[in-house]
Amino acid sequence: MTFEVAPRRLLPCCTSQNRGECVPHRAYIRTERRSPMASSRHPSANGSAQCEAAEFSDEQRQRALRDRGELPAHVACIMDGNGRWAQERGEARVVGHHEGVTSVRDVTEACAELGIDYLTLYTFSTENWERPDAEINALMELLVQTVKEERDTLMENGVRLQTIGDLSELPGSCQDALRQTKRDTAENDRMTLTLALSYSGRWEIVRAARALATKVEEGECSPDDIDAALFEEQLDTSGMPDPDLLVRTGGEFRLSNFLLWQSAYTEFYITDEFWPAFRRPQLYASIRSYQDRDRRFGRIERASADDPGPGT
Repeated sequence: MTFEVAPRRLLPCCTSQNRGECVPHRAYIRTERRSPMASSRHPSANGSAQCEAAEFSDEQRQRALRDRGELPAHVACIMDGNGRWAQERGEARVVGHHEGVTSVRDVTEACAELGIDYLTLYTFSTENWERPDAEINALMELLVQTVKEERDTLMENGVRLQTIGDLSELPGSCQDALRQTKRDTAENDRMTLTLALSYSGRWEIVRAARALATKVEEGECSPDDIDAALFEEQLDTSGMPDPDLLVRTGGEFRLSNFLLWQSAYTEFYITDEFWPAFRRPQLYASIRSYQDRDRRFGRIERASADDPGPGT
């Protein structure tokens, strides 16, 4: 895994803190405070992203990304910081969840337009069931509302909806809404959007191990037949490529039980932006970072095979 930290989120131009000054393009000062001044309606709270958005059209930025290098086939996102984004603004946490849906819509549409094949969003973990009942109920209601309202948009954009996780834990209304939208979008082939719901990477691995143990017990295979490929067939993500790029918003440096098996060689991009502030410009920045990586998957370049330099 390769980690890169995104530039610190900078104060927007012409706020009271820096009125009349130009925002520097990059900063890595870990202690800089996030600014609550950025508008939730603007696609970016990052000064450099705002400048880029004003200078180029979205179509131009997407074309530049395609021309710049290989795009990740599979992008995964840990959508962290909805509650903190709302609290910075003196709002209830649920307000951040609603604003986060706007980011989901924008990022999903941008990925489909770029030609990314898979987008996987960590929507609700098994640990999230420990949150207050009122917040969980609001999240479930928001999930049902969003899945129903976005069904036509998914169809228009050729996006197929899939889910991973223990859906049996979700309320019946959520299961019904997801089942209907998955059925309606099953033939779409432009991009696959996967929602990780009531999901745990450890739970997924344990369940896969149990499934293989059962196969051995019933004589369907022997222990010697078990390899990585057979193990992956038991996972929820069977048939999907591993994520090439994993974006985590909110500034935390951990996987939080998300796609543990699948992320062995995933490139990481960590940003201090909270998820409601993560829109197209921030997505494009993460992809540019990905394009700058040298993905060797443990190998070394043939030309340097005889050079036992440091780190080989």
